[in-house]
Amino acid sequence: MTRPLPARGTLAAMYAGLALTVLATIAPYADRGTTHLLADHIRAGYPDYSQAQVDSAVTTYLVVSTVIGALGVLAWLTTAWTVKAGKRWAPALAAAVFVTAAAIGLTGLLIKDTSGATGLPPELGWAGLIPCLAGAVAVTLLWRRTRPA
Repeated sequence: MTRPLPARGTLAAMYAGLALTVLATIAPYADRGTTHLLADHIRAGYPDYSQAQVDSAVTTYLVVSTVIGALGVLAWLTTAWTVKAGKRWAPALAAAVFVTAAAIGLTGLLIKDTSGATGLPPELGWAGLIPCLAGAVAVTLLWRRTRPA
């Protein structure tokens, strides 16, 4: 029994999502070296914090962001592999990963911290959510492909 070849569009969306995930993971590091949005956001929410406390909070976020980004890269690669391999459960896996990633992205964008402000500046929150757009495209293409004609 031969497996159907994976749709190029689905894999293209997945690889775009992978690239966007890498960029979203790098964004806080670029911010730390340039615009300092995260540090300024923390300083505005916690004006009594010393510079050392602000730096510590930024470092903590960088660690969390890196772990989430690494898990995202692993999820993209695993899901792309299941699609390439023609696994029947690839659409279900892609949907589960998408829902999980969207929940994490929305949490980063919307959650409020103890200062009453969002935990992240909106620019970084949106950066963490953008890879989900490619995920939505990939999931849609996968489910359309698996529907009987």
